[in-house]
Amino acid sequence: MQITDIRIRKLEKEGKMKAVVSVTFDDEFVVHDIKVLAGDSGLFIAMPSRRGSDGDYRDIAHPIEQNFRKELQTKILEKYKEKYGES
Repeated sequence: MQITDIRIRKLEKEGKMKAVVSVTFDDEFVVHDIKVLAGDSGLFIAMPSRRGSDGDYRDIAHPIEQNFRKELQTKILEKYKEKYGES
């Protein structure tokens, strides 16, 4: 599975959430609402999630393999920094 498109919508408000991302795979499948967040050690991504009846958030979609998660995060953050020049 190849990442074929990354679209980033930067958020203008102050806070930890910097952008919302849509990623297309193989020009056939898209995942919306991946978040770019600022943490203590820099930027990272959080997968789309939904609040359950118990109040906890659970990912709706997420990578199973750690290597793919790392690749996805790297590509999203590279595109974010290229477009907005932030880290």
